[in-house]
Amino acid sequence: MKAQFKYSFLAGLYTRGAAFAVIAAMMLVFGILGSLDLLAYPAHVTAVSLGGVSIAVMLAVNIISDVAITRRMASAPDAYLYALTPAPRRKTLLASVITMMIMDLVTLAVVIFGEVWLAMNLAGEAIWAELGYAVRIYYSEILWNLAVLICAYLLIVLVLLFGVAAGKSVFHKKAASRSLGFLLACASLYIANLMWLILAPFANVERHGVTIVLQTGRAGTALYILLLLLQAAALFVLTSRLMERKMNI
Repeated sequence: MKAQFKYSFLAGLYTRGAAFAVIAAMMLVFGILGSLDLLAYPAHVTAVSLGGVSIAVMLAVNIISDVAITRRMASAPDAYLYALTPAPRRKTLLASVITMMIMDLVTLAVVIFGEVWLAMNLAGEAIWAELGYAVRIYYSEILWNLAVLICAYLLIVLVLLFGVAAGKSVFHKKAASRSLGFLLACASLYIANLMWLILAPFANVERHGVTIVLQTGRAGTALYILLLLLQAAALFVLTSRLMERKMNI
């Protein structure tokens, strides 16, 4: 699995690594100069604007890199070596999922933090004290929301990989295999959304809008995270089983 993790990491690093290095260096230079009050106001505004654009660029680059990792698993020529790897598909799939999660979330977290840093430098020193106070007061809620974000992102990644695996295995003889795989991924996401009704006894439910609002604090958030992880685990098992079948690569 270590070898698979390395290969997956390298598959998503080439494009992503260069873009991330340039963006991080740009934000670091502007951030340091802004902290030392060496930037004029127009330069501060320019730095914040470039930071906002950098978030969108990093998101696009992450998507492109994740596509490269996915193609390595399901499309020739790299998929031939992937299929011949003497390891269970669950291990190779897990290595790819971990790589995508770490590289996507870390790069976006760094870029977003850099944008916040640039914006705080533009706002002035007084805002730093207010931010620190808010973090101290709401740090628990921030951590819980961060856990929800990570689990939800994991579910989305597995939904997409499930659709690709289905298109390459179950529907590979169909004329519109990619479209069928995409529709199956959408159906799995729809079913996952319906499963939130399980949490109805722990929440207030608006019948007409079918909106579930958890009212049980951390216990409700923990149940939400647990359900996300169970859905992700189910999709992981299904995807690994599909990848063990005969795939049209």
